[in-house]
Amino acid sequence: LLGVALACFANSGPPSRSNLFSTASSASQATLRSRQTVTMKFTTVLAGLLAAITHVQAAAVVAHFMLINTKNYTLTDFEDDFKLAKEAHIDAFALNMGLTDPHTAEALEDAFAAAKTVGFQLFFSFDYNGGYLGGKPWPKETILEMGNKYFKREEYFKYAEKPVASTFEGTENAKDWIEIKEKTGAFFIPDWSSISPEEALGLADGVADGLFSWNAWPIGDQDMTSKSDAAYEWALKGKPYMMPVSPWFYTNLPGYNKNWVWRGDDLWYDRWTQVMEIMPTFVQIISWNDYGESHHIGPVRSNALEAFEVGKAPFNYALDHPHDGWRHALPYLIDSYKSAVQPEIKTESLTTWYRSSPALACKDGGTTANTAAHSQKVLSPAEVVKDKIFYSALLTSAAEITVSVGGKSQKGNWTSTPDKGRGMYHGSIPFLGTGDVVITMTKYGTEIAKIEGKKIADECPGGITNWNAWVAASDALHVEDPNPTPTQTGDGPKSTASGDDDSAATSLSRSSLICVVVALASIVVAGVV
Repeated sequence: LLGVALACFANSGPPSRSNLFSTASSASQATLRSRQTVTMKFTTVLAGLLAAITHVQAAAVVAHFMLINTKNYTLTDFEDDFKLAKEAHIDAFALNMGLTDPHTAEALEDAFAAAKTVGFQLFFSFDYNGGYLGGKPWPKETILEMGNKYFKREEYFKYAEKPVASTFEGTENAKDWIEIKEKTGAFFIPDWSSISPEEALGLADGVADGLFSWNAWPIGDQDMTSKSDAAYEWALKGKPYMMPVSPWFYTNLPGYNKNWVWRGDDLWYDRWTQVMEIMPTFVQIISWNDYGESHHIGPVRSNALEAFEVGKAPFNYALDHPHDGWRHALPYLIDSYKSAVQPEIKTESLTTWYRSSPALACKDGGTTANTAAHSQKVLSPAEVVKDKIFYSALLTSAAEITVSVGGKSQKGNWTSTPDKGRGMYHGSIPFLGTGDVVITMTKYGTEIAKIEGKKIADECPGGITNWNAWVAASDALHVEDPNPTPTQTGDGPKSTASGDDDSAATSLSRSSLICVVVALASIVVAGVV
């Protein structure tokens, strides 16, 4: 520990040896009886310090993956998804599985084979509410059988050397997990968002080792805040929290009794800003491939769209609305969350997203904003979603944005900029008409990025508004500052979300906190050994 502590402070001028061991010197002069008392107290403190180290170092980003959508997948499809996820710096997929899904066994065989080839990790998320033929509770015997087969696989995602298992709901079956954990050694982090985190932690004598929240979208015409996340962190009192991050939500699947939209707009940018504030143990992106709810960040695969047929969608709202652009800046965002320092910006980039028709151009298709199924006040979509073009840019210094719709150009603005000018920028601009869309980014008078987007039209498929987003991204050309100034580093993005958050931004970087903890631990050890 002392070696680690000294290494931590090597670049910033380590404290003198006498200062590091001042507590130890006092302890060495104490009587044996006092020494034993100090040892007991310090041992307790040391345990807490070492636990803090574990919490600080633990950081993983996973993505929700609908296994039911892989009925027609080939092994190559699985491998391609896993490669794309790795390129985005995603650590693992949470495999959502309903008990009634007919092809789960075959899909798991292929998924784990592909994960082994690619070097990717997977874990199980048992869906107690959903499934091809409706939701049914998972029998603990079935979970035990699956755990015995897969939990020890190298490709199975683990935390603290324990296989991670999650759920979508299943509160009524919480007691099953007492035996499942005893027999498999699973680390259990369920989504029990239908009840409060305090209630969830009390189920089955505290069987949950941590909690995952499904509360990733704002209600009504408000932007998302981190209040719910702060409430989870408070209730968990140091236990791991898996924070949800999602870019969008729109579903129109009458066969599943689903037809509503929640505000997306700035959500992708805001949630990553809030991740940097909360700094949870885990982040789960919702989702990789749930096309029916329009929050996928993975590629739209033509052989994976059966949900629109089974769900009796009036039209396929995922087609011609790619979301791949939302992955473009993920390596930077994920590395910022995981690392102790702001990562290097290797390539500047521009990402943009928007809806392809004005809110009032066509019929709403019976879609509501909010849903009575969640006991929410129902509004019209036009009251909630904004007719805007949204854009985020990863930049080493400020740039200018110009947005053209139907040949009419507007100068864009940044509603959020990083401290000291280096990092993620974000902004939006109303689209005041229809026509071809061109977003241009310039720096020092030179065009560095250009995206020719999907046309905004007042015509809709079947006369029904598609509330989904069209997303694109582009790398930016590097240009030198003609009047260079000393290199500056930013402190990350600032949120556009409104409302008062109960959590404050992290005041110490991960490495600094680790150094402090290790230094204190070394003092403790020196004083009691």
